[in-house]
Amino acid sequence: MRWNRLAETAKKTLDSRGGTDGLKRDAEQLREIARGQGSAKDKARRAAEALKQTGDRGSHGAGEHRPGGPETR
Repeated sequence: MRWNRLAETAKKTLDSRGGTDGLKRDAEQLREIARGQGSAKDKARRAAEALKQTGDRGSHGAGEHRPGGPETR
């Protein structure tokens, strides 16, 4: 298995979603959905939609979170 390739893919995905700060925002949003009202099916739909929207937002702002920038090590 090519671990380096897996690590590179994970880093690109994380960076495209806004880095670690974006990941924290996503987690908080999903936590709020999970604690909210509605059935599990409704929550799953809202969570999927939230992740799609967040991913779209993150890809537009990807220039702010490039590897080697101030937010990455």
